[in-house]
Amino acid sequence: MRYLLSFLLIILLFNCKNTQSEPKDSEVSTDISAISSKDFRELKVLDSKYIDKDQLWQPFEKDLEDFTEEMYNTLKPLILEQDIPTIQNYILDGKLNYEKLVKFYLYRIRKYDRENELSLNSIISLNPKVIKNAIEADNANSEITSYIFGMPILLKDNINVKGMPTTAGAVVMQNNNTQDAHIVERLKAKGAIILGKANLSEWAYFFCGDCPSGYSAIGGQTLNPYGRRVFDTGGSSSGSGVAVAANFAAAAIGSETSGSILSPSSQNSVVGLKPTIGLVSRSGIVPISSTLDTAGPMTKNVIDNAILLDAIFGFDATDSKSVSSETLKVSYFEELREASIKDKRFGAPKRLLEDSLYVQAIVDLKSKGAIIVEIEEEKIDLPNFLRLLNLDMKADLPKYLEQYADASVAIKSVQDVIEFNKTDSINIMPYGQKLFEGIVADNATDAEFQAIKSTLKTNGRQYFDIPFAAHNLDGFLSINNYHAGFAAVAEYPAITVPMGYTEEGAPKGLTFISKSFSEKKLLQWAYIFEQVSNRRKAPKNYD
Repeated sequence: MRYLLSFLLIILLFNCKNTQSEPKDSEVSTDISAISSKDFRELKVLDSKYIDKDQLWQPFEKDLEDFTEEMYNTLKPLILEQDIPTIQNYILDGKLNYEKLVKFYLYRIRKYDRENELSLNSIISLNPKVIKNAIEADNANSEITSYIFGMPILLKDNINVKGMPTTAGAVVMQNNNTQDAHIVERLKAKGAIILGKANLSEWAYFFCGDCPSGYSAIGGQTLNPYGRRVFDTGGSSSGSGVAVAANFAAAAIGSETSGSILSPSSQNSVVGLKPTIGLVSRSGIVPISSTLDTAGPMTKNVIDNAILLDAIFGFDATDSKSVSSETLKVSYFEELREASIKDKRFGAPKRLLEDSLYVQAIVDLKSKGAIIVEIEEEKIDLPNFLRLLNLDMKADLPKYLEQYADASVAIKSVQDVIEFNKTDSINIMPYGQKLFEGIVADNATDAEFQAIKSTLKTNGRQYFDIPFAAHNLDGFLSINNYHAGFAAVAEYPAITVPMGYTEEGAPKGLTFISKSFSEKKLLQWAYIFEQVSNRRKAPKNYD
């Protein structure tokens, strides 16, 4: 704890009416969260038919008996909307401990998440040993050297974790009991506590084609805390974004193929980072595309985002795209101390200047010395984007099922899932399974597939690299997930930060994009913008 106490001093250095511009058609078609044609308010299903609320809470009944509303209200100022270093400081001061922290989040989830007028349906399952894990953290004798120690973390339910099924939101996977994914091993090694699993758009939103974002058969329909049944949650890491926004955990992990972290983060007014492909392991995560998939942190603020990224990045020999950690000796959190945007050059697409929140964000950046260059976007297409996803998932899902799934999971292919779903289509696939059917129908030779991937990567990089070179740019400024498709195929990282709310109250984010392995810079730029703008507000009905 002495080491952590000195580390906490770093944090002191950190505190020294709108129009909406819509993305182009080409961007919409290459963002998984926009593939659906279903309006998010056209709901066939709201509550889960597969989660037994009594069974969900049975492991905690005895431990929560003495945790009263009074205790919950007493702890609120110490936890609600606080960043991880502040929470750790309260623990060091004896005002809080890890057991109380976990119980606070459990109490809050039970209070708000299911079957009431404010329910959000963001949690699929809870770790039955989470209170035991918290008590063990409180009793730890060894010195704590990581901020993530003892912090309750939620995982998107396509990430394997021992002790809870990994369902990807699908009924056929409800008994998929696995070992820990590589990133979960890293979290646990640093002392993080796995609180539970977050709902998601089923099969990471590459399943229905006609379902609203945030829906899964297992988890039901996730709702946005800034406007239940009014504002879209974004997808596919819907539950992760909603749970963080509603203060159901210290932080969460989502995954992205194209837009699946950026979309729900911006839609729910949280910070979401889509890392460079290869920085964070994908082993033990239900896939869409081994070409584009990555996991990433979703948090209330940039400091926590850097802390969580520090905990999960690193080399994984079982991941073909993993990059050696020796080339990335960095602490993203510690290096926030060096944050500056003075004289950094950012490209701002001219068409986005119709958005008043974006314009104000640019004013904020200029106030800290940033140079904004108005640019015309490159007229570049992303041909066969959907085919890339089809062909990857057709091959990658069977590999996951063989290498990482529970032996009792009978399916071996996408076609097997389709056939299983037909056994009870009303409950299992009320919105159909159009995208899965498209996967089965798609075929290509190895040469054709390699050509598709090569063209997409080249085009995605040219979209950014041409203006970067022409204007000597450091970064590219976007809104929400508007350029997620281009960043995806370029394999470039992106981070979105709350930049305010529309007149109707819908959250929006300023998104920074830069070249491969520029996460340190992205986090620093995002941190400066967050500090100067301070736009995030907690959802008012969940205080």
